[in-house]
Amino acid sequence: MSDTEPTTAIETFSFGDALPVLDGRNLLDFLECNFNGKWYEPPLSLEGLSKVTRSNVYLQSGLIFKRNMLARSFKPHRLLTREAFEQLALDFVTFGMAYLERRDAVTRQPLELKPALAKYMRRGEDDRYFMIRGFTEDHAFMAGSIYQLRDSDVDQEIYGTPEWAASMQSALLNESATLFRRRYYTNGAHAGFILYLNDAANNEEDITALRTALKNARGPGNFRNLFVYAPGGKKDGLQLIPVSEVAAKDQFDTIKGVTRDDMLAALRIPPQLMGIVPDNAGGFGNVRDAAAVWAEHELAPLQSRMQKINDWVGDEVIRFEPLAP
Repeated sequence: MSDTEPTTAIETFSFGDALPVLDGRNLLDFLECNFNGKWYEPPLSLEGLSKVTRSNVYLQSGLIFKRNMLARSFKPHRLLTREAFEQLALDFVTFGMAYLERRDAVTRQPLELKPALAKYMRRGEDDRYFMIRGFTEDHAFMAGSIYQLRDSDVDQEIYGTPEWAASMQSALLNESATLFRRRYYTNGAHAGFILYLNDAANNEEDITALRTALKNARGPGNFRNLFVYAPGGKKDGLQLIPVSEVAAKDQFDTIKGVTRDDMLAALRIPPQLMGIVPDNAGGFGNVRDAAAVWAEHELAPLQSRMQKINDWVGDEVIRFEPLAP
């Protein structure tokens, strides 16, 4: 190569950083229930489960729907108020377990039943339970004062696991599609583009000015026009190749629909009870018939499982009345 021959090099730079969907510890870290000397660690991150429910409208709406149906049919008791039962029911459908604290009088007769938040509860040995407060603080309940209502699990007998656990990946994918589409419209470049410059007539100052103009054209005040003047330039020396039209077909509607159906299947709730608009002209069928079938095959088993508390209390504190048609 001669000393007078110009050197050429390809320069690349990006217009945005990756947007994390969820931060913190791995939410899907399935582990055994390790004993730390005081209590057993849950098989799933309860903090992670709580985050997942807030990441997706269909999942959270389905859990609230189940809570509402349980609370609607519940008959309040002198030991268990409707407000306390609503918290108990929400914990049970969300985490697959719920806890009640029995507070007794001096005569050993129960005064009231208070729900203990399942997200912070841990089970120890010899029927001992703890409520954790951060990483160092914990509160130990009196032995025999806590009842644990739990769903059965094939892997362990210490904690319950939620019925919707299998749909977590669908919930996170649904959220990822929403966040991607939101950023797609927030960013002025949408999915981005490639600015291909091969005209030797441009000098380093021209490239720097063009880079600065492109960076200033994204974000707030996007969709700006950009004028490039290249005297002596060649045809196709400056090309704009839209990536969005070539490789960024994210199939937003398909992803949202498929993941929504996955979550409804895991929650076992008919779509017409969730207020979902049908895609076809025929609709989903009669909503009253769907509600009656759901109440018989889903609500009744939930109620039956929660009535196991009555055996522990020694009184019929969990009672339900039939739902009006």
